[in-house]
Amino acid sequence: EFKPDYLPTRRGFDHQYGCWYGQIDYHTHERGGRVDWYRDDKRIEEKGYSTTLIGNEAVRLIKAQPADKPLFLYVPFNAVHGPFQVPGKYLEPYKHLPEKRRIMAGMLSVVDESIGQIVTALREKKMDENTLIIFSGDNGGVDPGPRTSNAPLRAGKGTIYEGGIRTASFATWPGKIPAGKKTATPVHAIDWYPTLVKLTGAEAAQSLPVDGHDIWPLLTNDTPPARDVLLLGSDPSRIAVRMGDWKLIRFSGGPKGKGKGKRHELFNLKDDISEKNNLAESNPEKVAEMTARLEALVKNPKRIRPETADKS
Repeated sequence: EFKPDYLPTRRGFDHQYGCWYGQIDYHTHERGGRVDWYRDDKRIEEKGYSTTLIGNEAVRLIKAQPADKPLFLYVPFNAVHGPFQVPGKYLEPYKHLPEKRRIMAGMLSVVDESIGQIVTALREKKMDENTLIIFSGDNGGVDPGPRTSNAPLRAGKGTIYEGGIRTASFATWPGKIPAGKKTATPVHAIDWYPTLVKLTGAEAAQSLPVDGHDIWPLLTNDTPPARDVLLLGSDPSRIAVRMGDWKLIRFSGGPKGKGKGKRHELFNLKDDISEKNNLAESNPEKVAEMTARLEALVKNPKRIRPETADKS
């Protein structure tokens, strides 16, 4: 169980609906033999496919919202996370796919359907022109090959390679973000917090340093954030840094990275997005430079920003 102080309705949300933990049965909403399904942080028993239920709840909230009153709606689908389950009708369009891929495609189509219904609800309330929509996955595809495809990226979920950490994301806001615009500048999930704080005019002051950067200038006029390094991963036994086109991965033996036998892999992602050619042995100076930055970040995470970064 979560401590009460950490439940969504104690952490700033006016309303909560869905699972707390994830990895639930999509139909029974059980995890480990216990129902993991809540409304306003009170356990409920409810029938239905969880992706559809979450989408329906989002639509209900939009329809009930006064059109002139702003809202923040966070819609974290548990799809397409395992267990891999989907109603049979969503499998019909994908009969040509292998079984594992077919189920994944069906699950994703329910997500797509639900997001479409959310956008339709915004349009019907005439809220779509003044709404910022952010979509983001949380990791690369699991079981690449049989179940998903991360090509041309290497590996998948659970790894520190690009196939595990690079994910789909987009933002749309008519009249604010240029339509069809793409950026090759690396950004991180932690960047959304300072971006939204700035856009909403919320109080930015806090006791701890903010890790992310405001990426609104990047989204609107291609101005990159003022940083020269990105820390990737949370497990010290396999962690990486990105500096420009270069990516250094450090693997360490033992739990929490405290064992012996550290090794490094170095890639130039501009030339080798598939991370096939380890350049560590031929570029010892670059390995040393990036290892120093990595060690500094791991030892003192507060020092992520470069000294020359914009303090605003």
